[in-house]
Amino acid sequence: MNDTILIVEDEPKIARLIADYLSKSGYASDHIDHGNAVMEWLAEQTPMLVLLDLMLPGTDGLTLCRQIRERYPSLPVIMLTARVEEVDRLLGLELGADDYICKPFSPREVVARVKAVLRRTHGAAGAETELAEEERLVLDEDGWRALAGGQDLGLTAVEFQLLKVMMQSPGRIFSRDQLMDHMYRDHRIVSERTVDSHVKKLRRKIADIWPERDIIRSVYGVGYKYQPEE
Repeated sequence: MNDTILIVEDEPKIARLIADYLSKSGYASDHIDHGNAVMEWLAEQTPMLVLLDLMLPGTDGLTLCRQIRERYPSLPVIMLTARVEEVDRLLGLELGADDYICKPFSPREVVARVKAVLRRTHGAAGAETELAEEERLVLDEDGWRALAGGQDLGLTAVEFQLLKVMMQSPGRIFSRDQLMDHMYRDHRIVSERTVDSHVKKLRRKIADIWPERDIIRSVYGVGYKYQPEE
């Protein structure tokens, strides 16, 4: 494995912008603008991560994601898409994408997502600087407590489980159905509004201690994610 991020994007301006911001954060990158060239490139090189556009000339992004997962199951993939239909996003997750970024996006957000995915998949390769104690969110799994800057958030069991699931995969977008599966192991039938209500209460409790921080974020039409600040 080399230290390169592979950018698969057919719009040159977007690819250059991403490459510039990755370079500023210490990442090398390579660029492919046609879907048919991706698997041949991967047969010769192994990048740290692939930024994969959904709409490409030649082989499309969903097909490429499936092929990458079959041949290189541990290679992280973040999909770039301007298609906001929920079915496309969920289909991408089922195919094995590690995360989504929706166009238009901030290049800083791309870098943050790359770092988050690399933390999950490569450990130290994507590690961030250790936060000061007053800035850390810590889970005490034995006591079923969450501590924000050392202060107990006072979470219910469901809220704790909800936060735990999202914190285990920073930056990953969870659909409401996925969160319900983790929150209620007895598979009870609850509405999506129930998930929204628990998230709202969780965010309020965090805001009581950190009013300026937005670490539980909603993704329109999809669900929620835990996004630690860089």
